[in-house]
Amino acid sequence: MTNTTDIAALRRDAESGDALAQSNLGYAYAIGEGVPQDYAQAVAWWRTAAEQGNAVAQDNLGYAYDIGQGVPQDYAQAVAWWRKAAEQGYADGQNNLGASYALGQGVPKDYAQAVAWYRKAAEQGHADAQHNLGLRYRFGDGTLPQDVTQAVAWYRKAAEQGHARAQFNLGMMYANGEGVPQDFTQAAAWSRTAAEQGLADAQSNLGWAYANGQGVPLDEAQAVSWYRKAAEQGDAGAQFNLGVRYANGQGVPLDEAQAVSWYRKAAEQGDAGAQYNLGEIYRRGAMAWYRKVAECLAGNDRVWQGVPQDYVESYKWFNLAAARASARYQTENAEARDLVAQLMTPTQIEAAQKLAREWLEAFEKRGGK
Repeated sequence: MTNTTDIAALRRDAESGDALAQSNLGYAYAIGEGVPQDYAQAVAWWRTAAEQGNAVAQDNLGYAYDIGQGVPQDYAQAVAWWRKAAEQGYADGQNNLGASYALGQGVPKDYAQAVAWYRKAAEQGHADAQHNLGLRYRFGDGTLPQDVTQAVAWYRKAAEQGHARAQFNLGMMYANGEGVPQDFTQAAAWSRTAAEQGLADAQSNLGWAYANGQGVPLDEAQAVSWYRKAAEQGDAGAQFNLGVRYANGQGVPLDEAQAVSWYRKAAEQGDAGAQYNLGEIYRRGAMAWYRKVAECLAGNDRVWQGVPQDYVESYKWFNLAAARASARYQTENAEARDLVAQLMTPTQIEAAQKLAREWLEAFEKRGGK
């Protein structure tokens, strides 16, 4: 379907009532192949084919309703069309219907129904459904008992088909010894397969493996390379760890500006460790903090470009870190905030608290948790 002749023949068949041609013509409009991209036309042809019982068109029409592409978003309509495809045994429709029950979109949330539909698709070899079924087994959901052995089995089926998220999760099972003997080499291997497909979580994990020599030889340059790939996709943990590498000169030249930049990116996403580090940088002034590091590195005569000492900013970031850190670090972060407060006027403290509140409000509006 890449030239005018192909599209003309497809349109002729579609207009004569051929459901498969109608479905394919809808797809051509959806991706702009041989015709101008036109979601409304895609939906129109999918509907024509779906009403004739074409399962692929029914599934595509459901997806259009799910995301509001070519039609107003309508989860109930999405479910209705996915159910038609699913009841014909179409695996994509079964998986999508399972997801609707799992999320409670277009139908009441019902984990038993979600698992039932995932299983139908998974048993046909549908990788997304296999992964979804693995998730349900890994964590349990009130209707399906937790079973990490079954989780591993389903993750593996999807992973072996190249499903990146399943590869990542299988790697995590090996790293944690859940459902399989703990094996860091296998964990790193599965992380790598997912990382090479561009999955940021896996890239970050592989960076951590190289940074700690866990399952792979310790290699700071490789750690930085993988952290950077994940960080550039917006992974907050990788951004924090990349900041640490620049701060300490691990795998990269010591670079204060880069360290602060990556810490800030992570902190703005709610990473408590990065927020704490920014608080410490502003408390001391970056020049003083990094000079202490530089003095430990023989022969390093780098000229630092520091950020100014700013107790208001320091308090703000320490306050946010205290609120967002795990229980293990909350006390430490709060103590750091309170030490800075001793150096501040009441007006400065009030200003810092206001900045922290405004940051949290904006963060929550962006969907942060």
